Amino acid sequence: MNKKIILLSLLAVLFLVAGCTEAGTGKTSGSAAVKTTQSTTSAPAQSITLTGAGSTFIYPLMSKWSYVYKNLKNVKINYAAIGSGGGIRQIVVKTVDFGATDAPLQSYGYSHIHGALTIPESIGGVTLSYNIPGVTKKLRLDGDVIADIYLGKIKKWDNKAITALNPGVNLPDKSIMVVHRSDGSGTTFTFSDYLSSVSPTWKAKVGKGKSLSWPVGLGGKGNEGVAGLIKENPYSIGYVELAYVIENKMAYATLKNRDGYYVNPTIDTVKAAAAGAILPNGDGIWSNVSIVNSPGKNAYPISTFTYIVEYPDLSALPDMTEPKAKALVGFMWWMVHDGQKYAPGLLYVPLPNKVVKIDEETIKSIKYKGQPVLR
Repeated sequence: MNKKIILLSLLAVLFLVAGCTEAGTGKTSGSAAVKTTQSTTSAPAQSITLTGAGSTFIYPLMSKWSYVYKNLKNVKINYAAIGSGGGIRQIVVKTVDFGATDAPLQSYGYSHIHGALTIPESIGGVTLSYNIPGVTKKLRLDGDVIADIYLGKIKKWDNKAITALNPGVNLPDKSIMVVHRSDGSGTTFTFSDYLSSVSPTWKAKVGKGKSLSWPVGLGGKGNEGVAGLIKENPYSIGYVELAYVIENKMAYATLKNRDGYYVNPTIDTVKAAAAGAILPNGDGIWSNVSIVNSPGKNAYPISTFTYIVEYPDLSALPDMTEPKAKALVGFMWWMVHDGQKYAPGLLYVPLPNKVVKIDEETIKSIKYKGQPVLR
């Protein structure tokens, strides 16, 4: 009897506990699940969101980085591909956590963002892409021809200057539709830097910059905008970052380099263009850094570094907090180290060791309220 009483008492207690648990969770079913509280050690880390803006050139790789890093560290990166000019403007007015640009910050820009840091994060190539129906053989172009097309001097595809470079190719008697960027663009800076280096006429009449007064042509916004115009318009030509061209299966030219060799834009030829680059420290002046028209048999002539631009003390940004500062610096450190393994798959060149070492010193120097973020 005593054992029966004890057993009934235990069952009663269990019933009461189960009832209290169901009431606490708001459940009305007969489930006997018990509500538990997660410990602070097992709770997921609070998500942090970082904002960046700028280069469309780097967007395919930045998108990959953002996706991978969110899964690794629970840090979300919202990146707006608005062009390098827009990225620099946004970091100057402090509406983003970092800016991205393919055009190195010019010397006058440093006063606006109080000794900005320049952090190269990748290297890429700019193609001359074209849409000529019926032409399947890859075209050869040189600097003089490209400059004259963009100056409006060469107006048709069967111009003797083009056919001389492409014997055996039946080029049509059709007007060339020239396409360029309409927004402030690091890709434009790189392309016009190249044209200025190969054409004295272009250098004197147009020059280089993120935004230009174009002699001829139709403008598209972003690399994706230029690529779209070329695809949609027969007999067009435009300058587009390599990843966009490959992704969209577009035709692009083989270009004559400084040493007289015709080379295609590839990881190896873009890497060759960057091999001899002499770079300043991250807090130095980068305005003269250029790898266009670099010497070397295998060097692709329209190549460029891409950069993150940042304040040396992140507390200059009004929405910055210490946790965000740690997340941002952590992302930049990962980007120039483990993140580089994702570059080749998207046709960007991983940073050489000498560039990574410069980046390491720069990232280590970043502070928040006067204290190093990396300790």
